Amino acid sequence: MAYFLLQGAFTTESWKALLDKPVNRAEVVRPVIEKMGGKVECAFISFGEYDIVLIMQMPDNITAAAFSLAVAAGGAFKSSKTTPLLTMEDGVEAMKKAGKTGYRPPSK
Repeated sequence: MAYFLLQGAFTTESWKALLDKPVNRAEVVRPVIEKMGGKVECAFISFGEYDIVLIMQMPDNITAAAFSLAVAAGGAFKSSKTTPLLTMEDGVEAMKKAGKTGYRPPSK
């Protein structure tokens, strides 16, 4: 399965609802992700541009995109971003393959 980073910034309305009734949103979305064949690795509340960070495994890009679209359509976030992640091992494999492609940058 592939890893993905989901970052979300809650709307003011979402924060108001969470302050009125605090809830661990990772536990709310966990069954949804599992129903889609995925797994929640970890989740954090964060400071800065995004309020919540979730690392999940999903079977493929289409499934990850479907989850991201469902979250975006839900309206709880004013902005969100999903980033595909590579394990370090996969990153090293990609580097090895890249070194053997024969690609050459433009030259003068």
